[in-house]
Amino acid sequence: MSASIEWTLGLRFIVALAVGFLIGLEREGGRRQHPHFFFGGIRTFPVVSILGFACAYMADAGYAWILPAGLISVTAITVTSYIEKMKTGRFGATSETSVLLTYLAGALACVADVRIPVAIGVIVALLLSEKPLLESYVERLDKNEFLATLKFLLVTVVIYPALPNADFTIYHLNPARIWQLVVLVSAVGFMGYILSRKLGSRVGLPVSGLLGGIVSSTAVSIAAGRLAGEKPEQSALALRTALLASSVMYLRLVGLITVFCGSLAMEVDWRLGVLGLVGLILAMTAGWGQPDAADVDQGSLSSLKNPIEIGVAMLFALLFVGLRIATTLAHTHFGQMGVWGMGAVSGLVDVDPFVLSATQGALSGRLMIQAVLVALLVNTMAKGIYFVLLSGRNRAAVLWRYGILACCHIPLMCI
Repeated sequence: MSASIEWTLGLRFIVALAVGFLIGLEREGGRRQHPHFFFGGIRTFPVVSILGFACAYMADAGYAWILPAGLISVTAITVTSYIEKMKTGRFGATSETSVLLTYLAGALACVADVRIPVAIGVIVALLLSEKPLLESYVERLDKNEFLATLKFLLVTVVIYPALPNADFTIYHLNPARIWQLVVLVSAVGFMGYILSRKLGSRVGLPVSGLLGGIVSSTAVSIAAGRLAGEKPEQSALALRTALLASSVMYLRLVGLITVFCGSLAMEVDWRLGVLGLVGLILAMTAGWGQPDAADVDQGSLSSLKNPIEIGVAMLFALLFVGLRIATTLAHTHFGQMGVWGMGAVSGLVDVDPFVLSATQGALSGRLMIQAVLVALLVNTMAKGIYFVLLSGRNRAAVLWRYGILACCHIPLMCI
């Protein structure tokens, strides 16, 4: 826009006047709704914008003091107006703040890129006019979701840029690269957490399990086991939910490994894809014919925790580093059995740090694939045991399904 039009002083004056009229027109509508006391309207705001333009012009001509003096004068008027308005029992300062912004927009129209005052005018008018819509958003805002979003921004845009992008120690630990993994895992979990909270009460128990599996399949298995124990009539449906969450775990890892594993991704991904498909088939055989509508009780799944916690992110990073070092040492001193042992131990807790560390250079080739599958095998068996212990019902139905899924890991390790 600036490249095709020569913004002369006259055109800049028109911009300043237009910005004032735009904000003033919006405020005039509010003035009609509150006739007793409302500061500024269709005439006041253009006048303030022209005042800002004139002060900026004089400041550019050598009278530098005139611009802050004008701002002080406008501020004094708005403060006086606000004090009078407070006497009527009204405390909002939206109009008064808009007056100050109008003065600054008029000044910027004279001395700066005209897109800046135009953007200020449009945004201010939009915010003023959409008050009911914004207030309705605030009324529906969930504090936990808001805090989750803030923590996600902290993890991604505050901590990550501050980390050095260089290798340290003989294990080639790169803080920025490690935190990239934290950010990606957190982003995937954050998406599942938000979707689960937004849709969980409407889409039915199994679909809630799918969404919850993006956050933590182990947490979903434990919650589903508790639900089966508390409500025996829903035990089969709860088992399907747990198996669906486990299936999503494989697919989630496919995405994570594809991003960070590079040329070795396909060797691992197709195996995880097969396991995810087997898990889906087994899940569909559980609770067949039972209702999965939204009115099925899902209270036990509502306990899924926000994955975007600074402590959780730090713990993931520490586990990743620790497991990478421990896996390298185990491979050096104990060979294949040491690596399998590390995979089995990590499968009892959290497989993500081990799988990502194994695929990020700690291991390579067939040994890497075997270590990953051992960890997932143990994790699958652990989830089946958790479900049986918590539900206390349908042990045969649970054990043969989880047993088949666990056994499917073995031939994939040998291929």
